[in-house]
Amino acid sequence: MSIGPVHRHTGLILATLALAQLIFSLDINIVFVALPDISSHLGFTDQTQQWVIGAYTVFSGGFLLLGGRAADLLGRRRTFITALSVYGVSSLAGGLASTTSVIIVARAVQGIGGALLLPATLSLISTLFEEGPKRNRALAVWGGAGASGLTVGALLGGILTQNLGWPAVFFVNVPLAAVAITGALVYIPADTSARSRRRFDLPGALTVTGGATLLVFGLVEGPVNGWGSASDITAFVLAAALLAAFAVIETRSSDPLMPPALLGNRSLVVAVTITFLYMASFGTLPYFLTNLLQGVHGMDALQTGLAFLVPSVAIATGTQLGERLSNRIGARTALIAGLLVGAVGTAVMTLGFHHHSGYAALLPGLVVSGLGQGVVWTAMWIAAATGVSPQEQGVANGMATTTLSLGNAIGLAVLVAVAGRNTGGLTGGSLADAQARGYGNAVWITVVIMAVGAALALALKPRAAVEPVARPVGSTAAHPANAGRK
Repeated sequence: MSIGPVHRHTGLILATLALAQLIFSLDINIVFVALPDISSHLGFTDQTQQWVIGAYTVFSGGFLLLGGRAADLLGRRRTFITALSVYGVSSLAGGLASTTSVIIVARAVQGIGGALLLPATLSLISTLFEEGPKRNRALAVWGGAGASGLTVGALLGGILTQNLGWPAVFFVNVPLAAVAITGALVYIPADTSARSRRRFDLPGALTVTGGATLLVFGLVEGPVNGWGSASDITAFVLAAALLAAFAVIETRSSDPLMPPALLGNRSLVVAVTITFLYMASFGTLPYFLTNLLQGVHGMDALQTGLAFLVPSVAIATGTQLGERLSNRIGARTALIAGLLVGAVGTAVMTLGFHHHSGYAALLPGLVVSGLGQGVVWTAMWIAAATGVSPQEQGVANGMATTTLSLGNAIGLAVLVAVAGRNTGGLTGGSLADAQARGYGNAVWITVVIMAVGAALALALKPRAAVEPVARPVGSTAAHPANAGRK
């Protein structure tokens, strides 16, 4: 599908999709800064406080692949509007919550909305903008909104919490979602009925959603109750069983939820793996930076939010640079360059992870790391969309976004454990020293993960030409001459 008759609305379509991605990205980190206020007002224990974040992560990660297939089969615009509606209603409920259970349920429903929204947005870009420079540019604009949202969320969370109270971090999604829904209804072309002949693969949907949800649940619950707890072991065993059943179902299904042929697309497989590494490294940095600035350096919510303004600008700049590099030298080289630059910048950032270091010591690393992060964010989505037929764009993006969520959950679980190893029983200055060192050690591990990602990107095929290879619109398998090209 190409823009065709709606060409005159291309800019407004892209603005609507970018706004939706901004909403999704804001919500990942906006609650971090408000969490202390939420806990004090609603009487959260340490465990329930963890689940304000964990409920969103579990249900978002568990439903992403299902959300991607829903976009393919039920209609991309329809899924997009439904997702925004779910997001808006659950955000309103979260802001009005007066008990811990209500706010956790609201966050879980937000996660389901996000799982429908992210792959639907990506598949709309991949089908409304033709492969090549036009799609790359669209992904750069979308990526600028999304990558910046990860850090702008912390800034906005601080401002809203400081001036309007913690409910504002939920209420802000309601008018934003309403604007995006209006834009979708007016400017995004209506869904066709061609997908009605396809089966939804209910057994595959149930097994992969249940397996992914239990896997993320175990990863989120592990640091709270201990990795050897009965609930954690049960979650991992059931997740393994359901995901194994999903693999068997997909090989036997006449119309699988995740077509096995997609695994033959080298660009998609490598990009999917890199999204995992991206969130296990770049994606975990805001958590450790927030804890360093608030827990060690004593900044309040507003000061912490303002501290994220510089990396936000750097990331946004990097996303635009990523599009230009991908057009000129290919997504493969752009990915390698972005990951290596990000690794160097993050290594420099560790100079500021000391008890007596100030924000100025973090700044050079934040800028360089942010530029690399932005380049990778744009280039990895370009690689993931390469060589995939329009009919499979939703599920391909569902695969990539699922590993994105799993990377964040696994990365945080491992790195938080590393960071907290030597802090038990300490208080005062000794505790602050140990925390700063622990956070610094975790950040050094992210440097290694970025380097691994750069090495993995070498497996992508070098770009042979700028123009994409044409293929039949109805093809469901990646064209072998087109895999890995941008």
